Formats: sequence, C-alpha cells, structure tokens
Amino acid sequence: MGFLSAIPAGLYAFALRIRHLLYDARIIKRYRADIPVVCVGNITVGGTGKTPVTEYLVERLGRDYTVAVLSRGYGRRTKGYVEVGMNSSFLDVGDEPKQIKRNHPSAVVAVCEKRAEGIARIRREHPEVNLILLDDGFQHRRVEPKVNIVLMDYTRPIWEDHMLPWGSLRDLPSQMHRANIVVVTKTPADITPIDRRIAVKSLKLFPYQGVVFSSMVQGAPVPLFPDAAGLVKPGRNVVLLAGIGNPRPLAAYLAGRYDLKAEWLYRDHYVYKVRDLRKITEKLASLPPDTVVITTGKDAVKLSNRRKVPVELQQRLYRIPVGIDFLDGDEQKFLRLLSEGIRSREE
Repeated sequence: MGFLSAIPAGLYAFALRIRHLLYDARIIKRYRADIPVVCVGNITVGGTGKTPVTEYLVERLGRDYTVAVLSRGYGRRTKGYVEVGMNSSFLDVGDEPKQIKRNHPSAVVAVCEKRAEGIARIRREHPEVNLILLDDGFQHRRVEPKVNIVLMDYTRPIWEDHMLPWGSLRDLPSQMHRANIVVVTKTPADITPIDRRIAVKSLKLFPYQGVVFSSMVQGAPVPLFPDAAGLVKPGRNVVLLAGIGNPRPLAAYLAGRYDLKAEWLYRDHYVYKVRDLRKITEKLASLPPDTVVITTGKDAVKLSNRRKVPVELQQRLYRIPVGIDFLDGDEQKFLRLLSEGIRSREE
C-alpha cells in the first residue's frame, strides 16, 4: 500500500514544485492588500488547531485593530463571496467560519474561494476593517500576506510524514521557509527542554523564523441545548462524537478526566444526517443512563438544529470549548514576533 501511494505522492509533489516555482519567479502575479493580512495555515491535512489559533488572534488583535476573518468555507454549497451572519447555515458558509462567527459575533467573517476577491470585497463593504486574518490560506499563494503563521501538530511532526496520498502532507515541507512564525500545537505540557530543541532542529528553519510551542486547553463541557440538559461532572460516563481532522488528543483528554465509554468518529467536516443521529441515539441507549455525548465546537454548529436531533440525544449532548495556551512564556514571544511582522515596512 505504501509503495502504491508513493507513486501518486511523488507526482503530487512534482506538481507542487512547478506551481511554487511559477509563483517564486513571479510568473504568476500575486495580490498584496493595502492593509495587513495575517495568514494562519499549515502543510498538513486537518487537525493542527487552526480554528482555536484563529479565534485567539481575533481576540488579541481585536484589541488594536478592526479585524475581519476570510476563509474558503470548506464544504459549503455556495460559491463566491458570502458574509457569515449569526443566522447563516453552516451549509452555506462552512462549519469553521460559522463557529468563529458564533464565538465572535462582532467580527466580520466572510468566505470566498478566491481570496484576493474576498479581501477586495471586505475592503469595499467594511472600510473600518484594517487587518484581515486569512484562515487556512498558506497554500493560496495568489495573496501575499504580511505575516505567515504556520501550525504543526506536535503529535504528527512533518519530518515523519509523507505527501498525500501516502501521508497527510498537503504541501512540501520545504515551503516552511515561507513561514514567519511556526506555532507547534498540541505540545505536551510536560515537554522537556531537550525535546523542544529536537523539535526546533528537526524543523530546519532559518534564523529569520520564530518558533513557539502551545497546547490545546479544554474548557468545561457546555450543553448544546441548555433547557434539555444538566451539568457534566468529572467522573461521569462520556462518549466522544467528533468529525475533525485529528481527534486523538481530545480523546486522550476525555479518557484522563472521564470514563470514556466509546468514540464515535467521522471524517473531517462530516455533515450529520438524520439517520446518523438516530443511530447515535440508539447506541447511546445501550450505555449507562448517565452517559453524555461530548462533541467539538466545529461539530456543534452542525448539531444545533433541534428538529433533527432526537430529544433523548438533546438531553445528553455537550460541546467542549477548546482554546490555545502557550508554553513557558512563549505567548509574549509570539505576540512580539506578530507585532513586528505586522508593523514591518513593505519591501
């Protein structure tokens, strides 16, 4: 299987090299906005923590700037530019943009597959915006950001991975040279200094690039339907329901805090159907009566239509908030590097 996957992976890598060469040689022109654009991306398919990092940046940069978030809106049924409203369906705007808007109602959130057009539209319709966060835009080289933030999941290091479809790399590891800041996510809280040095050395970065380490922080579970559910207490029986890129760290967290009875996992960005929810409710009935279902914020936006969710499931359905926490004072380093990048003069 590995050998068969290596052939298309090699062809994919070759195509990427040609594409990057065309951009690097300026044969394909790039778009530079008249306001700072900060890109949050990765070179791995799914699960590196882009949404928590993006939401962190919305909150922190929002103290000094009027921030807008622009995303592709993966998996949406619409095309072109769409601004995300509080009542927008995730089917029209994508699950992650909907989650960001729900958690940050005052922020401008929009989706557009052509990012340059999306930026121009935001500038026309929201002249008060003076900084744009480009969510998952590292591979979208048509736009030239002021700062490139690239995330790497510590539990899935890129130096141990392979190109799609052999592995989970969506871009060439050599493209890490375009990153201004590398954020290592999902780092164990007890990581040793030597392990940090090994990770930094393995990334093979240049002196102009900064590296910071972070971990995901889970908050207390919150009921999706507060009028139907009670409080989850540590030690109770739980089930993990998730359709995300890498559910392993969350599963490990739940197993350490609760009695994790089962993991009901779906592919990333999965859209739950009525029959799925019925099957989930049936399986839940076979577990202890105090068992609750814990899901992610991204999944929660796709499970909020109570007309589709059986009452029995509504009573036991919770989402777990996830945030980002920097290790060993790296937050100050990250904010300093970010500020310097945003304020740096144009070349």
